[in-house]
Amino acid sequence: MVQDESEHRVYTLYQQGRTWLANGNPHGAAAALEEALAQQEANDQPDKASLHEALGRAYFASSQIQRARAEFERALALDPSNDYAHYSIGRCYERQGRLGDAAKHFKIA
Repeated sequence: MVQDESEHRVYTLYQQGRTWLANGNPHGAAAALEEALAQQEANDQPDKASLHEALGRAYFASSQIQRARAEFERALALDPSNDYAHYSIGRCYERQGRLGDAAKHFKIA
């Protein structure tokens, strides 16, 4: 029962973060998604690429490029076939002026 409640809490925070991101509030989204990851870890739930990808999007939208790239890399580590994570890592490198590194990820995506 406790596991179900904690999973529901993580999912609710994830959905809230995605909604705030879609509504142009990347800082609110990041706060909700950071809390979702903290809850997930505290309750020994499996790490989810979707949470890291969403948090990466929130960081990217709020110009926290290094933090965004770290989240996209974590999402990619959890799901190596995640084309969006490759694309997003490429965008992070592009924003940092590292076009060669960006091109590698764009090619994979």
